[in-house]
Amino acid sequence: MQISQHLVLGTLNRLRIDRLTDPGAFLAAEDGKDVLLPNRYVTDAMQVDDLVEVFLYTDSEDRLVATTERPRAMLDQYGFFEVVDVTRYGAFVDWGLPKDLFVPKNAQKTPFRIGEKRILHVSYDDQSHRLIGEEKLTKYLETKVKGLRPTQAVELLVMARTPMGFKVIVNHRYEGMLYHNELFEKLAVGDSRTGYIKMIRPDGKIDLSLQPIGAAKSDMAAEKVMALLEAHGGILPYNYKSDAELVQNVFGLSRKNFKRALTALQEAGKIEVRENGIFRI
Repeated sequence: MQISQHLVLGTLNRLRIDRLTDPGAFLAAEDGKDVLLPNRYVTDAMQVDDLVEVFLYTDSEDRLVATTERPRAMLDQYGFFEVVDVTRYGAFVDWGLPKDLFVPKNAQKTPFRIGEKRILHVSYDDQSHRLIGEEKLTKYLETKVKGLRPTQAVELLVMARTPMGFKVIVNHRYEGMLYHNELFEKLAVGDSRTGYIKMIRPDGKIDLSLQPIGAAKSDMAAEKVMALLEAHGGILPYNYKSDAELVQNVFGLSRKNFKRALTALQEAGKIEVRENGIFRI
C-alpha cells in the first residue's frame, strides 16, 4: 500500500502513523504534513509507521481531520442524503460522518425540509475551503465518455423519473437512461444499482440495462433459477407456462429470459421441467 504524497480533502488517503498522542494518532503524508486521527478511531493494533487508509474532512472548527469511517459519497461523487437540519443559511444532511454535510441555500433547487431525502453532489467550496452538498446535479456530469464500452458493468444512481424511463448517474460522471419497457423491477429516485451499458449515444448519454448483456445475461438468469431451487429444496412450482408477472416477482426476470434459462439448464442436465414444476437433478 503506497503512501499518499499529499493530504487531500474529501478523498481516501493512505497515510503513515507518525506518532501516538493523547488526542489520537497523527498521520503523515509523504510530504511530511500530518493530520489527527481522533482516539475514537485508533485501535490497539495500530503502531507507529503503520499505513492506514482514512477519509479526510473538516471538523466543526474547520480543522482537517481523519476518520476510518466512510461517508455516503466523497468529493466529486453523488449520493442520496437525508435532511437533518435547516437554517436560514442552508441545510444539513446526514452523510454518515459525525459532522453533517452543509448544503448552502444557493445550492438548493427548492427549499429543504427535515426528513426528506435529496440527491446531491459533494463539492469543494472555494470560499469556505470546506466540502458542501449541491443539488445542481447535471452541472458536474460529463458529455465525453471515456473508458467505457458496451456490455460493461457500471454503478448507477437513479436521479429522476421521466415518461421514457429513469434518468441515472453513471459511475458518478455521466448521464444515462433506463427505459420503462425494459425494466422488470420497481425503481425509485435514490436507488443504487449495478447496470450494463447497451449503447453510448453521440450526445454522450448512455442507454443502460439492469440485466447483463449477451451471454452474461443468460448465465445470470440461469444462476437465479438455480439459486432459488437450492433455497427451496430443489423443487419450484413453475414452468414454461408460468405467468409473466409471477415470473418477474419471483425470479426478477422477464418471461423470455426465464424460458431461456430453463432451456439452458435442461440442456446442461441440471434440471427437469415438468407440468407441476422445476426439479433439480
